[in-house]
Amino acid sequence: MKTGKRNLGYFHQGSIVNLFTVCCMKVSLKNWFPYLLLAGILLNATGLFVDIIEPDSALYAAIAKHIAITNDWVNLIGDGHDWLDKPHLPFWLSAISFKCFGISPFAYKLPAFLCWLLGVFYLYKLTATIFSTNTARLGVIIYITALHVLLSNNDIRAEAYLTAFILAAIFHIYQATFYKWSWHLLYAAFYCALAIMTKGIFVLVPIAAGFIIYWLFTKQYKQFLQPKWWLLLLLIVIGMLPELYCLYMQFDLHPEKIVFGRNNVSGLSFFFWDSQFGRFFNNGPIQGNGDIFFFLHTFLWAFLPWSFITCIAISRLPVKWKKDNNKTWLIVAGSLITGFVLFSLSKFQLPHYIVILLPHFAIITADYLLSIRTTKTLQRLNILQWGLHVVVAFSMLFLVFMYGVSSWYISLFFIMAGTLTSLFVFKGNFITHLAAKSSCTAIMLFLFLNTQFYPSLLQYQAGMQAGNWLNKSMTVVKPIMYKCNSYSFEFYNNSLVDRATSLESLNALHKNKTITLFTPIKEIAPLKNAGYKIQILQRFSYFHITQLNMQFLNQNTRNTALETYVLANCVKQ
Repeated sequence: MKTGKRNLGYFHQGSIVNLFTVCCMKVSLKNWFPYLLLAGILLNATGLFVDIIEPDSALYAAIAKHIAITNDWVNLIGDGHDWLDKPHLPFWLSAISFKCFGISPFAYKLPAFLCWLLGVFYLYKLTATIFSTNTARLGVIIYITALHVLLSNNDIRAEAYLTAFILAAIFHIYQATFYKWSWHLLYAAFYCALAIMTKGIFVLVPIAAGFIIYWLFTKQYKQFLQPKWWLLLLLIVIGMLPELYCLYMQFDLHPEKIVFGRNNVSGLSFFFWDSQFGRFFNNGPIQGNGDIFFFLHTFLWAFLPWSFITCIAISRLPVKWKKDNNKTWLIVAGSLITGFVLFSLSKFQLPHYIVILLPHFAIITADYLLSIRTTKTLQRLNILQWGLHVVVAFSMLFLVFMYGVSSWYISLFFIMAGTLTSLFVFKGNFITHLAAKSSCTAIMLFLFLNTQFYPSLLQYQAGMQAGNWLNKSMTVVKPIMYKCNSYSFEFYNNSLVDRATSLESLNALHKNKTITLFTPIKEIAPLKNAGYKIQILQRFSYFHITQLNMQFLNQNTRNTALETYVLANCVKQ
């Protein structure tokens, strides 16, 4: 790897006309980058003010709430028992935020959003270092306006943290390759350790894949023997010791605990094998049914409005590799090989796994767009993005009137403003016009989702509504969830929550006093038959809002898709 080639731009050989065109593109992108960046950041920030959505985000928020209330930073408690699935770091960060700002959805989401901003910074630094400043500008705009990035800043999971740590680790490892020793090595170990304490040991694969394959491809075999990389591994192990200590204290020291339906469960064994490799090989306690094409069709919607251009960019990679200095391997290997080989071969697959790969795709797409030399190609891509904008606008119109969004006039304003802006902005410069047009599509869609659609959906998240109602209406030491499991009720209710999964466990919690239950209404009649006197305090409509269907979305048939939950006082007669 030669330092002299680190800052090569996207321009290679071409005519004077092409040089003039590319220089114009650079000037325009430089001028408009701050405005598009600010718009994208503010758009992502709207997710901070949307309530927490079940199931995963509400579960993680409830775990962090338990840490903040009990001051137990070692034991993770979720679902009412010892919880062994994800490492501790995201919960620690959320709990610290709760301590600083109080327990609220905003406080839960804030650390993840700040980490996302850190990831945007490192995406810019990494791309500017390997490719060019202009590629970095366009790559950042592509990334911050991608659909699943916007979704992940609303529905917070571990990936919001993980993406930032991976990008930071890759940047510092890349910088460390040019020195026998530098502080970059220590920074790289720090961010690798944070990534591991966020998701598990398997995250070293997307971090290291690009470098390993690049070194093999360029025959830099001596890199594998350099002492600094072995020192890096040692520093990573030291950095993740807090996680190993907590797992040992919570599980390995307590073989009597029942986890995954059995005892003698080692937290360290789960961390190093079952959590990641066990899911990949589908032989661990958490299993799934994988589809080899799952991440292909997931990518097509997750990276909108850029996914179709990215597909074109990927198809052009073999041609590009013949012309450049192979630096693209550092990015492509970490995304295509990790995402569409390892992830696709895994038997346990979830859509949000792809979030950590989206920065790589943003870089690939930006590099491709800035390598285009013909106006005709850029015109075609602008037509493609305009057509996509129209499809999104009509889909929003369909949703507004079929679902029955109450503030439909605000939704119409978003659609009209976004469409008119997309039609007329930045005429005369195809690259900037394309970036602005696609950004308008993202802004139009997510202003609608985060300010109109999601708040309307959340009225059917019964646990959240019940928790808020209970906080305003009465003081309860510990309400009980009976024969249901609502993470949003656990989080939004001010106190901690007990659980009862059977009549026997409810009787054990009763202790001859009036108790307050949150339960499906269908459980009320059996409780009365068992000798409980019931006073229903409030009813709440429920639907699993992360699994939408046409029956629910259609306002004329919605009532048939709803369940009813109740808050009720009950006492044994």
